[in-house]
Amino acid sequence: MVPKKVTWLELFYDLLFVAAVSKATHVLLHADHGIIPMEYLFKFILIFIPIWWGWVGQTLFINRFGQDIVSHRILIILQLFFVLVMTASLSPDFDQYYLPFFVGYIGSRALTAIQYLLVRKTNADHHRLTASYLGSHFLIGILISACSLFFDSWIRYVILYMGIAVDILLPLIGRRHLVKTPINTHHLFERFALFTLILLGESVISILAVLQFNNWDLPSILFVAFTSILIIAIWWQYFENIETKVSKDIQTAGQTIIYGHLFIYLSMSMIAASIQLLYQEQLDYLFMLIFVFGSVLLYFFSTSLVFHRYRHKHLRLKPYHLAVLLGIIGCCIAFDLIYQVPNYVIVGEIMVFFIGYAKLTT
Repeated sequence: MVPKKVTWLELFYDLLFVAAVSKATHVLLHADHGIIPMEYLFKFILIFIPIWWGWVGQTLFINRFGQDIVSHRILIILQLFFVLVMTASLSPDFDQYYLPFFVGYIGSRALTAIQYLLVRKTNADHHRLTASYLGSHFLIGILISACSLFFDSWIRYVILYMGIAVDILLPLIGRRHLVKTPINTHHLFERFALFTLILLGESVISILAVLQFNNWDLPSILFVAFTSILIIAIWWQYFENIETKVSKDIQTAGQTIIYGHLFIYLSMSMIAASIQLLYQEQLDYLFMLIFVFGSVLLYFFSTSLVFHRYRHKHLRLKPYHLAVLLGIIGCCIAFDLIYQVPNYVIVGEIMVFFIGYAKLTT
């Protein structure tokens, strides 16, 4: 497969999503009476999914049909405007910012659908059919979401997200069309890895936030040191796999990469929020353990799924690898339930897990 080069405009496009991801992550910092209320956990997911899907939509178009030509640049630049409007309106207070969020998200998705409909005229055979299927069917989700404008209260949110859900599910339903025009695996992994850097940056920001409140006593120093090593271990595990362990020549519809990374990104945002919440000790001890280790397990299972599908066969993890890693997590949780440990010990346990995960998988 001929590698597809990531363009400078794609990298510029990613910059707008830095702020969007940061806004979504900060929703998780709303601790109340020792827990993160379900309302905010739910809002975090509702905010994050449109961000992820808006970015995925443009990335996949470029992956299959994008060219660094003037007409494509103009459409992407127009889309940047709508992404900017959507990002500016991201807030837990949905009612106040509903209309600008709607305009930003739907405008971005509509331009992506138009891009597909335009390129179908310049492509032949299965490429034309794929572009036609995606362009026309994405309009269905857009139209459903547009119906939300005729309602108010909670009903409009249900209709809005019904349209988004249809939008997300249509590629899965039409997989038989998409496999005929496989993704450029090298380019797609590179694009998702670049977005992963944005999520990893949220953890770095969390460390900086911790340093601002640091008293420079021994527990604080240990917390910062363990957290720094933890982030390096996550980086090592993810990017070493991307660079050397996965096959870039496998031709598929790319859906394991696409949908698997939603859970990778959700878990990375949760880990970033966990760093601040742990240090500030805002959470009830049991809830903290559930949230922190739940985030780690979500990252572990989602990365294992994505990389297993694309790893060279002789490099795939064996069942005993998974047993060892799950055993580490299980022992840490059991120990923390028996003995109430300080926050730096919990971070140290997660650090040990990610060092082990990086070692066994790279």
